[in-house]
Amino acid sequence: MSDIPNAPAISATGLRKSFGDHVVLDGIDLTVPAGTIYSMLGPNGAGKTTTVQILSTLSAADSGDIRVGGHDVTADPGAVRELIGVTGQFSAIDELLTGRENLLLMGDLWHLPRRDRARRADDLLARFDLAEAGNKVASAYSGGMQRRLDLAMTLVGEPRIIFLDEPTVGLDPRSRRAMWDVIRDLVAGGVTIFLTTQYLEEADALAHRIAVLDHGRIVAEGTADQLKRLVPGGHIRLDFDSRPDLDRAAELLGGVPRAEDLTLAVPSDGGVATLRSVLDRLDAAGLEPAGLSVHTPDLDDVFLTLTGDPGRTPATTR
Repeated sequence: MSDIPNAPAISATGLRKSFGDHVVLDGIDLTVPAGTIYSMLGPNGAGKTTTVQILSTLSAADSGDIRVGGHDVTADPGAVRELIGVTGQFSAIDELLTGRENLLLMGDLWHLPRRDRARRADDLLARFDLAEAGNKVASAYSGGMQRRLDLAMTLVGEPRIIFLDEPTVGLDPRSRRAMWDVIRDLVAGGVTIFLTTQYLEEADALAHRIAVLDHGRIVAEGTADQLKRLVPGGHIRLDFDSRPDLDRAAELLGGVPRAEDLTLAVPSDGGVATLRSVLDRLDAAGLEPAGLSVHTPDLDDVFLTLTGDPGRTPATTR
């Protein structure tokens, strides 16, 4: 995919973009390894779509070193475009054409030979469970079918890097999960996905790494589990069989005991080291809990905690 061995699929350093006096991207840095899903979260107006437009050569950055597939997006945009596909927030399908005709049109735009165009269209209709609807006009498709057709059109050129800008917005839960399965299959085949979304559950379910963008800056970046440890509220829940054991554990570890159900909530960042420390201290005291579970904040908590403060110091976990 790249002329540079082991180069990341996408990288940006010092990416900046303003529209007049309005700063949209204020020096963001990111690295996306090949064959992974990188998700960018952020409120409306945070700069997610602008980031996608710049990385996909649809818009020019004011400054920054930006490479996709090892190619500089400013110096060699043509090489970048040969590698990528883009599915934007709004469907690119022509609703007056059938599903198959939409795919054939994309084959024309890619200058595929006629036989390859037809084969590719049939393969994609089957892959996206649209074969029976292939000869129906796209205006008759459900929202989920239209979104699958939109992504299928992106795949006509067999891109190795795909930008998905809020690809499941407006879909019902079943259609959203069907799209998730398609995305996972693409990555299993070696494709790199850059995903923007406002659905925190979507990022949690799909992304290998997540960046939280707010006021044009990445305010946190890491795996879903790492991000959840950045906000308070995590704890280890210990279950005991007797009140004396509960009281001894509370005296030893602190935390919040609940006599009614014989449980103790011990503050924790959810990390292995903290869990090991708690278990070692219990073992040394001759206490053995009847049950144990680790509770961490969800991405909703992360999102609400980290967004909205333009002066927040970025928190990056590695």
